Amino acid sequence: MFIKVPDYHMHTPRCNHAKGSIAEYAQAAVDAGLKEIGMSDHSPMPDGFDAAWRMDESELDSFLEELEAAQQQFKGQLSIKAALEVDYYQGAEEYITHLANYYDWDYLMGSVHFIGDWGFDNPDEIARFETCDIEQAYCDYFKLVELSAACGLFDIIGHPDLIKKFGYRAPKDSVAVAQAQDAMLVAVKKADVALEISSAGLRKPVREIYPHPTLVEKATALGIPFAYGSDAHAPSEVGHAMNDCLALLQQFGMQSIATFNKRDRSMMSFTDSA
Repeated sequence: MFIKVPDYHMHTPRCNHAKGSIAEYAQAAVDAGLKEIGMSDHSPMPDGFDAAWRMDESELDSFLEELEAAQQQFKGQLSIKAALEVDYYQGAEEYITHLANYYDWDYLMGSVHFIGDWGFDNPDEIARFETCDIEQAYCDYFKLVELSAACGLFDIIGHPDLIKKFGYRAPKDSVAVAQAQDAMLVAVKKADVALEISSAGLRKPVREIYPHPTLVEKATALGIPFAYGSDAHAPSEVGHAMNDCLALLQQFGMQSIATFNKRDRSMMSFTDSA
């Protein structure tokens, strides 16, 4: 029997590929029996980076106003944490620091959606998988995730093996990919950040939780904490497959999940017996 845990990954229409008001997400969470959620919409980024798929900085204040209104509306029913999902790429650190100082966030989630100029999780760019060196792409991806952890600007690393989204896989016996994954996990451990365990992959062509069970096993062996996220882009997705994610953590001996308040992490038991 699992206890309901916070869902820390959800979006608003400001990212241009989600629907539903913050209050609608909050009501869906209450209806699902959740006590806490985090609104973590795609943050602004500098120089027009991926502008079609995220809010503009001019929308940050309205995002926060809507969030604060929902916090008051659901006070006593649901805790709504203030957060952003922030893209990481080399050279963005100064702007990410600017975002971190913009508001008293509860957490920042760092995610990698680009390898160079390739938005590898964008359906419009899927054809590139047919011509690229997939093994090298995996290595490049995990190197960027490693750097995102090492930069020290994030509290959670989002969907840590997102590159598998469309079902394209590196060779199972790839030593280079295994080494890149291990280096990423060492950086996460050293930086003392949490990994996200995300049910979103179950709704994608890969049909698999992020991250792969092998990565979950290695991370739990290192004592790396996990935070749960549905990556909801509609209120109906709030809390999606939470129990599947918690069962995967429990399979490798983990009994608690990370929660955040003003960027301070605590661990919450998700089992009745723990």
